[in-house]
Amino acid sequence: MSFKILNREKQFTGHAFDVAKLHLRLPDGRERDYDLVEHGDSVTILPVDEEGNIYFVTQHRIGAGGDLLELPAGVLDPGEAPAASAAREVREEIGMAASQIEELGGFYLAPGYTDEFMTVFLATGLYLAPLDPDEDEFLNVVILPVEEVYRRAMAGEIRDGKTLASLLLAKNLLQP
Repeated sequence: MSFKILNREKQFTGHAFDVAKLHLRLPDGRERDYDLVEHGDSVTILPVDEEGNIYFVTQHRIGAGGDLLELPAGVLDPGEAPAASAAREVREEIGMAASQIEELGGFYLAPGYTDEFMTVFLATGLYLAPLDPDEDEFLNVVILPVEEVYRRAMAGEIRDGKTLASLLLAKNLLQP
């Protein structure tokens, strides 16, 4: 399929994202406008300790109208490599550093309306090394055994999409 962007115009500039209006030529020759949320790329970290526990955070999410159980995650700083972002975010969110950070894969969060790409990392060899959290984050750390995590995921008790996708990418590494 051949889609061609004919024009791109910034409609909104915000703290967390921008919105652009894209005027496209469709494969059949027609033209149409689309709104695109422009968001920096991001990372999710799956921290696993030597006992087989996974570290999560709970935080209030406005879009969900409540608290969600999530893996630590965050947006890349300008010019920052995904692995460096993962190493920083895990320290900010759960207060632990990892001696090994392994990339598991990545995915677009909602490609129908945003360009955000998320890379997933497995973090092992955890040790205490906290960094100050972002000033607008109010996080609680939750530690769960791997078996309990996958039971909750399969029971529909984990409702965060990036967490579910990350657990799927790591399944063969974490479950026999």
